[in-house]
Amino acid sequence: MKSKSPKTSKVPSLTEIAGSDKKPLAGAKLVGKIDPDERIEVTLRVRRRPATAEAKEATSAVGEPLSREQFSQLLGADPADIARIEDFAHDHGFEVLQASIPQRMVRLAGPASAVKAAFGTTLKRMVIGKTRFRGRAGSISVPKDVHALIEGVFGLDDRPQAKPHFRPQAVSKKGVRPHAGGGANPLTPVQVAKIYSFPSGLNGSGQTIAIIELGGGYRSTDLNKYFASLGLATPKVTAVSVSGGHNIPTGNPNGPDGEVMLDIEVAGAVAPGARLAVYFAPNTDAGFLNALTAAVHDNLRKPCVVSISWGAAESDWTAQATSGFDSACSDAALLGITVCVAAGDHGATDSDVASVTRANADFPASSPHVLACGGTRLETASGAITSETVWNNHDGWATGGGVSEVFQVPAFQSGASIPNSINQGGKKGRGVPDVAGDADGDTGYKVRVDSVNAVFGGTSAVAPLWAGLIAVLTQGKGGSLGFLTPRLYKLPAASQALRDIVAGDN
Repeated sequence: MKSKSPKTSKVPSLTEIAGSDKKPLAGAKLVGKIDPDERIEVTLRVRRRPATAEAKEATSAVGEPLSREQFSQLLGADPADIARIEDFAHDHGFEVLQASIPQRMVRLAGPASAVKAAFGTTLKRMVIGKTRFRGRAGSISVPKDVHALIEGVFGLDDRPQAKPHFRPQAVSKKGVRPHAGGGANPLTPVQVAKIYSFPSGLNGSGQTIAIIELGGGYRSTDLNKYFASLGLATPKVTAVSVSGGHNIPTGNPNGPDGEVMLDIEVAGAVAPGARLAVYFAPNTDAGFLNALTAAVHDNLRKPCVVSISWGAAESDWTAQATSGFDSACSDAALLGITVCVAAGDHGATDSDVASVTRANADFPASSPHVLACGGTRLETASGAITSETVWNNHDGWATGGGVSEVFQVPAFQSGASIPNSINQGGKKGRGVPDVAGDADGDTGYKVRVDSVNAVFGGTSAVAPLWAGLIAVLTQGKGGSLGFLTPRLYKLPAASQALRDIVAGDN
């Protein structure tokens, strides 16, 4: 008598997450398989709770900011959805590291061997240059019973997602600045703020500026010496760890330390009375998103503004990533928090690769829910502006900016005469940047990094410059400014708050 084979349990069918398709990284090489026991951390972006009439009213227009309690109750994740996702994690051998209703996020960890069944994708060990990473190609899928609850899955692929947008001052082999001349002189952030007529008698006291960093670190000894040289007390700086990121200086001033110190020193010099919270996260799509949501929904520090000096061309992001980040920036706007984002440093192509000819807006600067910060060349004499033009050194370094091919023209830009994209097809889209500030390396910022005094430019300096200004204005108003970007576009033509930069291009 033949024995019957045991019945095998039916593998649940999987449904694709829209916009999760990821392309192989150009130039990356396969170096091996992933150890099945390797621990993988994954971030799931959860849908908002089913909309109520009150929630629809809250999101219909950015008016009076919501309180954090209102936001969580109206627009956070449904606790029942989070519970179902936790059950999904348990069923597939993952543990829950963190779950947040306002952040609409569940972080999981589990063995690589569980990824295929849970997310319908295969991971491979890849390398590009000296960087090894865990890569995937194609889309992500999840079981049907939780598919409707999940807007995005991040962290399976941990390739570097973004680049810092700063530039050390260009110097020739003979020590000559090639583009210098006239009033092109490096300045301290204090001098820049004074030249731009930032409000005097205010220092950002009582406010917190959130700064997002995806690598590198700072040393207190450098900060103390730098601010002492400006005649200022060192601001209170707190390093906040997100998803395993930490304040770890590399010792290379031209590496990520340069970005970290530029951000802290510019924001801290403009608003020395503000507290600076620096959120360190891994440079991955999951790390970046988690740092942003951690800052926006930080109920302890409650930042009034967020500064981001990292980004990448829109074409380098998955659709689920641009959607997830834009949603997080929308959260910030609803809470009355302006997110200041550097617009990029490589002109219209947003690339340092000469063969790239297609125009690209940088993201997250192209999100319609941020203040996109571009760059100028600021020439001065005796503390006054003699010339301010679009930053373009014609050597591959120029302010980012252009027309988004992901986001439509937002209502606040309807009267701004945004041109069509210069790419074939001439799409209409969100125009970048919204505002600008000194960014040319020749007219850049005097900073201190890894015990070295240097001069840095880049739109990376402009995001913390505006963040510092917003902290100062918030102090002066005595309350939230709300989401600032639409308000700037409503300023009357006769307003002297802003000046149009009309000379030059990128």
